[in-house]
Amino acid sequence: MVSSPLGRLFKSLSRTREKILHAVHKIAAGKVSSDSIHEIEALLLSADVGVATTEEIIRWLESNAGSSSVGNDLRSYLQDLLKAEMDESSSAESERTVVFIVGVNGTGKTTSAAKLAHSLKSGGISVILVGADTYRAAAVEQLKQWCSAADVPLICNESAQDPSSVIFDGLEAASAREAGTVIIDTAGRLHTYRNLMREVEKMYRIASTKFPDFSIVSYITLDANLGQNSLSQARTFNEHIPLDGVILTKMDGTARGGIVFPICRELRIPVKYLGVGETLEDLIEFNVEEYVASLLGGDEG
Repeated sequence: MVSSPLGRLFKSLSRTREKILHAVHKIAAGKVSSDSIHEIEALLLSADVGVATTEEIIRWLESNAGSSSVGNDLRSYLQDLLKAEMDESSSAESERTVVFIVGVNGTGKTTSAAKLAHSLKSGGISVILVGADTYRAAAVEQLKQWCSAADVPLICNESAQDPSSVIFDGLEAASAREAGTVIIDTAGRLHTYRNLMREVEKMYRIASTKFPDFSIVSYITLDANLGQNSLSQARTFNEHIPLDGVILTKMDGTARGGIVFPICRELRIPVKYLGVGETLEDLIEFNVEEYVASLLGGDEG
């Protein structure tokens, strides 16, 4: 049974690690050729490492093709490159913070909100959850169950239709209770619906203008299995509200974990958390060293 955070991460990256290590071993076993380079390129792209990063790796291979140690050098090169691609800025939650959890329906937004609340509470931060996903009937009931398990207070209004009004009432109540961090499960939406995206802007505007005592952090949940489509989702949300980080969800053994690199390189949005399972404890804070070690075959934790 894999129980440690690093162990769960190592397990979740099994498919991506297999693809990348196959590419490394292929180079180590023989000379660099056009066929081997094309195969490595396909492997990296299928792992969602991204076009820009893949092209950089291929250029390095072509320029070092004559080296007798190119296989061993490739692993070291990948370690340095991948670490450089990722921003390991610290998490921004603190006392008197509103954390917006945004994202497309089905990306694990509601469960991530509950897991984050549990994680922060375990770290000694007072937390209140606000259920503002008024467009999905099961969302509040789902949050009630999670909050009961995590022993975190929930503010919601099951009869309300306007998510922004729920946020206003929730933040007023949080202010009255002198709450620390307020995590808001926003209304899920398709990023291609402009009228719904404007609702995201409205929610953010209410929090920033009506409750200046709180700082605001916005995290988007992205399904690790969706690959490049996740980039499109993040770009669109970032056009409407500033995104401070990504919660990469559904990081099981089928996930294409290379998506972390284009998220950081192309969008310049840091990955903050990884969802690696179904329990409250299965949200781990992103760590560059651990992630790269798990991708390139580091020891299981």
